[in-house]
Amino acid sequence: MGLGRMSSDIQIIETVIVKDKEGFSKTIDVVRAAVRAYVEDRRGTEAWRNRAAFSNASVLFRFRFIPALTVTSSMWILCDGRRYNITDIDDVRGRHMYYEALAERTEPIGGVDIGESDSQNA
Repeated sequence: MGLGRMSSDIQIIETVIVKDKEGFSKTIDVVRAAVRAYVEDRRGTEAWRNRAAFSNASVLFRFRFIPALTVTSSMWILCDGRRYNITDIDDVRGRHMYYEALAERTEPIGGVDIGESDSQNA
């Protein structure tokens, strides 16, 4: 994987539950890492046919290994204002150099992407 192919900026997001001083809990999104990645949309290629077990995965992300962070399938990826749910994460060849994440795009409630404002829909 050449560095020139990693041309997309992504953020790895984790949803956490926090309690305020009155004891009420709420969920917030915490950005765990902002990195560059290679992004490949689902196509009819042989590589995607081999991933048939992940029929709901629509995007593949490859990015460098992050030593201080364990990326799990409970995290999200934010890329170009779109949110992707990680369905599978893999350490490529077990060498701790690259992650390969299969993800599916999540449709926002009401059809508004994260990068859009509510005033556009009014």
